[in-house]
Order: sequence, then C-alpha cells, then structure tokens
Amino acid sequence: MHSTGTAFWHTRALRWVAFLIVGLGLTGCQSSMMVKANREPEPSADKALVVFMRPSSFGGAIQSSVYDTGEAKDTFIGIVSTGTKVAYLAEPGQHRFMVVAENADFLEATLNAGKTYYVLVSPRMGVWKARFSLLPIRNNASAEHNVKSGDFAKWQSKTHWVGVSPEAEAWYREHESAIREKKNDYLKKWKVMAPADKAELTLHAEDGI
Repeated sequence: MHSTGTAFWHTRALRWVAFLIVGLGLTGCQSSMMVKANREPEPSADKALVVFMRPSSFGGAIQSSVYDTGEAKDTFIGIVSTGTKVAYLAEPGQHRFMVVAENADFLEATLNAGKTYYVLVSPRMGVWKARFSLLPIRNNASAEHNVKSGDFAKWQSKTHWVGVSPEAEAWYREHESAIREKKNDYLKKWKVMAPADKAELTLHAEDGI
C-alpha cells in the first residue's frame, strides 16, 4: 500500500515537472525563435485566416504557444510573445485551438473560407508565472472584444507579424509529448465546462470579416 502511494505521487511529480518544462521553456530569450514576417498574410479563397494576437504586456517575458488541436494530431501554429501576432491558414469548418504556457486553455471555432478571424491571446496571473486564455474577437459591436472597437485598432497597431522559424519547429518537436500530456490533462476540465461558459470561448463563423 505504501509503495503504491509512493509510486502515485512520484508519477504526479514527474508529470508536473514535464508541465513546467513546457511552460518555463518559453521565456523572453526564446523570442528569437519567431521571425518577423515580410508581409501581412491574407485569407485564400478556400481557407480561413486566423490571427492570434497578444497586445498586452502583462506577464512580461513569459510567452505561450498556440495550436490547432485534434484527437489524432496537433498542428503547431507558433509562439506568441508581447506585441506580436501570428497567422494561421485553416481549413473551413470546426476547429479547437489551444494555448499552452503554465496551463493549457482552448477555444472552439467554426470557420468560413475566405474570411479572417481574430483571437486575443490573453495573459492572467498564474501559480508560478502568467497563464493564458484564447478570447474570441467578434464581428459584433456589442461584444466585449470586437473588430469594430477602438481597442481593436490599438491592438492591431501595437502588434507586429511573426512567423515560425526552424528553431521554433525544433522547440515544438522537443516538447511535443509534454505538450500533448498537458493538453489531455486540461481537456478533462474543458469537456465538463458549463455550456454557457464554453459559449463565451467559441468563435463563430459570422465573426469572420
């Protein structure tokens, strides 16, 4: 009985070490892993463009990584630091996006081809460092975060485009298994979230512009 309990806590300790490695591996020194994009991306006729932006400086040098996540595989989109935005060309239809730092969090999305969608990478206070959420920016002037607001114009001007470099791809491959483990752990909470709360973290087809 004692050995079983010891093994349980040893396993949990190893899991949290892996989680911290994923989070602590993304500090200010990793900003060079993303490179400045040469031009502003555009949606294509058969795909949607999803823009993940982080205008807030809260959390300082702590960065987060974003993904298009599915049951079979995850697609690494990029690393988002203060004052940056990264674009992702996505197939139209249903998606679940994920942000990973100290925590993992999710955003459901329905996308239309030829449209551009915006997502706010929003930092908040965590246990060891900043945590992050993905907040939909809506095409509705009455929404808290929307593309018609003065805030949105400021967010656009305060962020610059970045793209994934070979170094960022290598970082993802090195941490892929730990990222998936963290994803699976936080998905348990996501799947039992109240429908009303999950609706606030859903990007709708009509939010595209």
